[in-house]
Amino acid sequence: MNDQWAQAAPEHPRTQHRPRSQPALAFPVEPSDHACMIGFPTHPFSLRSLPACAPAGADGSFARSSGHAFHGASGRETDHHLHAILGPTNTGKTHFAIERMLAHPSGIIGFPLRLLARENYERLVARKGASRVALITGEEKIIPPDARWFSCTVEAMPVDRQVSFLAIDEIQLCADPERGHIFTSRLLHARGTGETLFLGAETIAPLMRRLVPEITIDTRPRLSALTFTGPARLEKLPARSAIVAFSAAELYAIAELIRSRRGGCAVVMGQMSPRTRNAQVELYQNREVDYLVATDAIGMGLNMDIAHVAFAGLSKFDGSRRRLLTAAEIAQIAGRAGRGAKDGTFGTTGRCPPVPDPIIEAVENHQFDPLERLIWRNDRLDFSSPRALMASLSVPPPMRGLQASEPTSDALILATLAHEPQIMTAATGRARTRMLWDVCQIPDFRKIGERSHAQLCSRVFSLLVEQRRLPATWMEEQLGRLDRVDGDVDTLMQRLAGIRIWSYIANRENWVTNAPMWQERTRLVEDKVSDALHERLTARFVDRRSAHLIRLLENESNAPLLSAVKNDGEVIVEGHPVGRMQGFQLHLDPDLPQSDRATLARAARRALKTEIPLRVQACQHADDAAFVLDHQTGEISWEGIGIARLRAGRDVLHPTIMLRGDDLLDTRQRDTVRARLSEFVSRHIARELAPLFRVHALAAASADTRGALHEMMEGAGQAHARFPLTKHHPLHRLGVHCALGWLYLPALLKPRPMRFRALLMTVHSGAEPIELPPPSAVSVPAAAFPAAHFDALGWPACGPVRLRLDMVEKLVRTLSFRTRQNSVALSEHFAPWLGTKTADVPAILRSLGLRLEAPRPLPSNMAGPNPFWMLSKPQNGPKKHHSRSAKSRRPAKETPFAILSSLLARTPA
Repeated sequence: MNDQWAQAAPEHPRTQHRPRSQPALAFPVEPSDHACMIGFPTHPFSLRSLPACAPAGADGSFARSSGHAFHGASGRETDHHLHAILGPTNTGKTHFAIERMLAHPSGIIGFPLRLLARENYERLVARKGASRVALITGEEKIIPPDARWFSCTVEAMPVDRQVSFLAIDEIQLCADPERGHIFTSRLLHARGTGETLFLGAETIAPLMRRLVPEITIDTRPRLSALTFTGPARLEKLPARSAIVAFSAAELYAIAELIRSRRGGCAVVMGQMSPRTRNAQVELYQNREVDYLVATDAIGMGLNMDIAHVAFAGLSKFDGSRRRLLTAAEIAQIAGRAGRGAKDGTFGTTGRCPPVPDPIIEAVENHQFDPLERLIWRNDRLDFSSPRALMASLSVPPPMRGLQASEPTSDALILATLAHEPQIMTAATGRARTRMLWDVCQIPDFRKIGERSHAQLCSRVFSLLVEQRRLPATWMEEQLGRLDRVDGDVDTLMQRLAGIRIWSYIANRENWVTNAPMWQERTRLVEDKVSDALHERLTARFVDRRSAHLIRLLENESNAPLLSAVKNDGEVIVEGHPVGRMQGFQLHLDPDLPQSDRATLARAARRALKTEIPLRVQACQHADDAAFVLDHQTGEISWEGIGIARLRAGRDVLHPTIMLRGDDLLDTRQRDTVRARLSEFVSRHIARELAPLFRVHALAAASADTRGALHEMMEGAGQAHARFPLTKHHPLHRLGVHCALGWLYLPALLKPRPMRFRALLMTVHSGAEPIELPPPSAVSVPAAAFPAAHFDALGWPACGPVRLRLDMVEKLVRTLSFRTRQNSVALSEHFAPWLGTKTADVPAILRSLGLRLEAPRPLPSNMAGPNPFWMLSKPQNGPKKHHSRSAKSRRPAKETPFAILSSLLARTPA
């Protein structure tokens, strides 16, 4: 066997109950008392130890202790039709017992949990009506006057009531250390007048035959197979799985992970109220979620549509220590998988250690070691005094096979209160001692420590002694502290545990005045907090939208999802808003949890398979007015939504289209959208650069202009001049101008076409968008606009500034005309005309090929300001730009461009 299973588990650091190995505890009894309770810590009073089990006879039979009467079945004179139906989970035992009870004129059936008692009560009410069915638990009593059938917890069964049928469920709990003595008492003493039926696991069969020899035992096989499937990652668990954890922290962590990966889960814990538990179960049963995360509480009669049980651990804290689960306990939990004739599976997940092979075999074959002892505690108590009561609690078992109960909560509270002088003084006589014992049996649902619970019990007993009833103001004060719905899951869970204590107290009719009112009051508070707890659990661990969509996505039929896109673009999938459709791109709701976005995007994409073709068709047939091309960024919008951007194409005037967020489109749809956008862009370019296209069309018929216009088309409206452009040249007659060696069209220097040309150039070169000079500027500092694109855009560098090309042409033409005969003086007002600083004028003029001379002062007989500059008559005209440009771009010999150049050279001036 695996070493992990063979080694003892470490002690839990916050043990509330004492380990069994601690010294025996004696109650404060008189020295003459000879009774004791085995297993209690020592008190400073005398006692003597008694054996936990009585000796067996020589034949191996269970001999009764000579000092104590035993009223088991063998001691009765009549046959009470004792039967037991034993077997694993999913054998239909409980259903059979309900049917047998309803076949009798009256009956009581005891369940191990309040949840099960309430569940089966509702089933009985549906069959027989509320007036004929009763519910009795420690915290809830519904007893109509004409009630004939009772659904109870085992502890709350009215065993003094004579009924025709009596049944106990999960009778193997006779071996439970905490509650086993109650079940054992029912096994030995509780009987129906017509039929008695015990239900449970086969492990109790040998002891049952020995303790109740006349019983008839019927074993039933499981209706379906249970198979081990091994470990699986949490996100890979199949739908309809239950994950079992053994601590609240682990349970919460698993639940949150399932929510993020699978849409959510229901949560079931033992300390939940029936209302909260049923609401959570309903989430699962209604398939709002496909996963259940629970403690081992699901092992007791939780009948749900579970296909697979995954263990997140193989050990639990049992109240005194952390220990490994037994094979029978694993089988009890794993048996929740597969109901009716449907087979089930079980395995492990997360950090759970491997299950040993012998345990797997035992669970699959339903073969477990039989129980060796049943827990027993004397139920014929002596209420003459508290000391006599404690002595009677320590009576040893009357038969072999019965083991003395470990100190339970009620006995520990009694031992604690026995040290309080005022309690011992008040607890005189049978009535007061019985009252003290009843108070000690108030369940400690809060589990916050024996001392705290003992203080509550002490207060309750003292008030009952002093006032005979608990004061209404005090009851209201206690409930008022709990009648709140604020706080997180843990806070509400603890608050609910406190309410359950007061529900138990309110159901003791001789403790409170107007018990029905207090029962209703506590029920309302419990329901209120239970609903709040359910809401918190659902909000924390369930995303209905994701869970529903995941289920549809995993549907093998691959049926289309119901979806719609509203006029404002909101996408609705199966009734759930998931985001907005903008163009061909889905934008998920920004408020969606990050963990759910992948799932919702997947669902939306599948749902939009019917919407996308409609959008593509609408785009294909849309007018050009529906599209907008941003001249700053190159983004193309359709009906106000960006759907594409320009990208470099074969030349400046033919960019390509890059769709944005096209993962929802298939190849054919992408090609269709691109083709439509390409048509729009081509027409938009032709419209924005209409002067260029007009000149190009006119120049196509003339060989003298065709080549130059071809280069201007490649330059988006501007090209280097390869020949002098006179006013008689055909290009000039078409409106083409020349300045500083550049051919250009003045209309394209206006702000809008210049911005568009800048976009086309940066797109073609792959550069970032550039900032253009202000629309009204004729010059800008060259250092502020360093990009090389400015030359080709009509802003050549002229010394320390850039001048707009038409301004350059005007300036050169004007100054050249003025200096054609003589030098000309320039005044200081010349700089503002250029929009430059005065100091920059000489460098600007020199860059244009103009000659400056030192100004000569005016003669003394002449009035007026001295000139700032003297502009000389040019000798060779403007310098450098034309000759250097032509030389640097002289094509290689024997190439088409060389031939074209020779043809241009012969063009007449």
